[in-house]
Amino acid sequence: MIYIVEDDDAIRELEQYALQSNGYEVTGFGDSEPFWAAMRSEVPELVILDVMLPGEDGFSILKKLRNTPSLKKLPIIMVTAKSSELDTVRGLDCGADDYIAKPFGIMEFLSRVRAALRRAAPAAKADVLSFHEIQLDNTRHSVTVDGSPVELTYKEYSLLRLLLENTSLVVTRETILQVVWGTDISVESRTVDMHIRTLRKKLGEAGRYICTVRKVGYKLTDEEDNEE
Repeated sequence: MIYIVEDDDAIRELEQYALQSNGYEVTGFGDSEPFWAAMRSEVPELVILDVMLPGEDGFSILKKLRNTPSLKKLPIIMVTAKSSELDTVRGLDCGADDYIAKPFGIMEFLSRVRAALRRAAPAAKADVLSFHEIQLDNTRHSVTVDGSPVELTYKEYSLLRLLLENTSLVVTRETILQVVWGTDISVESRTVDMHIRTLRKKLGEAGRYICTVRKVGYKLTDEEDNEE
């Protein structure tokens, strides 16, 4: 079951139709009240949450969900009315798993939904992670590009693994610091940028897949939107 909280009837119906056409069970809500009532009866596999809602807004709903212990790992995709960096950063900082800016294409929308559900699936991490010519073997603790070995430091390896585990999704600097360095306080954010730079260099041409999302973090993607 997927819940959609969206006050624009046309957008909600479009999202619901697209998901149902792809085999998903979906329930839509125009505001927070019926959503919370449904949450008390059944917890969904994913929540698609609009930011601007009548009454209680999306950020408030997101915070309540993340402050509920049993819902901390519930996948949540935020939908913003425009590509606002402040909304993006705020949503990610509050615990959203991903964000989509309106207007968006249905193929992108479905891809984000599938990715969020895959990440939440209770499956063991793959021994081998790959993205085009990049391949990381967890068992052997090795990385190759087009079959040629790449020597990485422990931090660089951990950083690449994190990006490969979240392909096409934004990984914030804060998340990188917490996962790779085990902290978000004592290590400067600039350290992440320096390691990204050296990782790109060691990956050669494949380093172009590591794209910068300005003021937010990084993602491993095919998109030609890399910003230095």
